[in-house]
Amino acid sequence: MTKIVISHRLHDDGMAVLEKGNVQVAITNNGDPKAMLPELVDADGLIIRIGSIDRETMLKATSLKAIGRPGVGVDDVDVKTATELGIPVVIAPGANTRSVAEHAFALMFACAKDMRRSDLEMRKGNFAIRSSYKAYELNNKTLGLIGYGRIGSILAKMSKAIGMQIRVYDPFVAPETIQQAGYTYCLHLDEVITHSDVISIHVPLTKETRNLIGEREFSLMHANTILINCARGEVIDETALTQALQQGKIHSAGLDVFATEPVDISAPLFQLDNVIVSPHMAGQTKEAASGVATMAAEGVLAVINGERWPYVCNPEVYDHPRWKK
Repeated sequence: MTKIVISHRLHDDGMAVLEKGNVQVAITNNGDPKAMLPELVDADGLIIRIGSIDRETMLKATSLKAIGRPGVGVDDVDVKTATELGIPVVIAPGANTRSVAEHAFALMFACAKDMRRSDLEMRKGNFAIRSSYKAYELNNKTLGLIGYGRIGSILAKMSKAIGMQIRVYDPFVAPETIQQAGYTYCLHLDEVITHSDVISIHVPLTKETRNLIGEREFSLMHANTILINCARGEVIDETALTQALQQGKIHSAGLDVFATEPVDISAPLFQLDNVIVSPHMAGQTKEAASGVATMAAEGVLAVINGERWPYVCNPEVYDHPRWKK
């Protein structure tokens, strides 16, 4: 019987797909490769909700035919080794796009309206906080997007609808595409950072984007800048961010992702009242959780059964001798 290992239980709709597929499911409740290895040695598939898979583990899991991620982030998967071994890495593009865009939009509003500090102070009995005038309107302000993929493009539409101007930096998107949508194309990252009131990050974590926003970039922002990150925590230098918030170099930040997860709540960042945080939940709405779990489960089953599933992050894997048989 086909065996699929899951790091943590999927949404019920995803589990239902596996049940219909008549497969043996092993849930490890641990995403550490070494902890999963005993189950992986004879597994046909792996779905990682939380955790990672490395080269050493893949080389020992000799029956592995497919790896699935209920989402699009694959920074915790050794994709190079998977491709080398002929293992497609299944992703779920688009399934949580709307949810993440809405979450970024919500964080933007919460920051602009000084929600966290106002809530904390009012609960202390400080009704006079209403007159601190830290909140501001988003109408006629500029949203700077770092990354204009599915999520960024939806956030752009939402923000334009409330009267914001949109600037976009994405070296992988043609200027014409951005300009035809009615937005300003920025050739350089500094153009977005310098001329935006709200900056929202929507890029994958790569060696080029790690610490993309650091001390130098914060020095280019103004005192009313809001920074939103629903992408990957390590895109921002958290030490530099903490200092910028502490020193009032920027207005506030809305963060759904962090360099280390789960987080250390004793870290200085979490002691500040001008940062709003959520536990990497932007894509965890009912609709999104169902969508990504279903796509991951269907894709992993399809690949195990020999189908060239289209939604993989390494399509070149189908050139592997394993797929030419």
